[in-house]
Amino acid sequence: MRKDRRVSPRRNYPKGRKPKNEDRETGVSGEAIEEHAEGIYRVRKITGSSSTKPYRCPGCDQMIPMATPHTVAWIEDDVESRRHWHNACWSKRAHRQPRTERTRNAPRY
Repeated sequence: MRKDRRVSPRRNYPKGRKPKNEDRETGVSGEAIEEHAEGIYRVRKITGSSSTKPYRCPGCDQMIPMATPHTVAWIEDDVESRRHWHNACWSKRAHRQPRTERTRNAPRY
């Protein structure tokens, strides 16, 4: 006769240590809270199927085409600061240097 064995859910990271990109989960599906130097951000990952119009990424100033998975982030209490980012731009934004706007004939030194 076999005993009823309970199996715990699979863990893809070492016991006692959470993954780097996992922050506090909120009640909304796919939404997390991340703490950064600028403040506390609400971050939501958008799937390609739910992306219905193009957006401009503030990190690289390029267009995010329709049906492209991306990240939406805003400061927790400021919905006006809501921006759509490429996933790579959001993860690397702390390492970016300020962009210098130059005219076409300006020297680059």
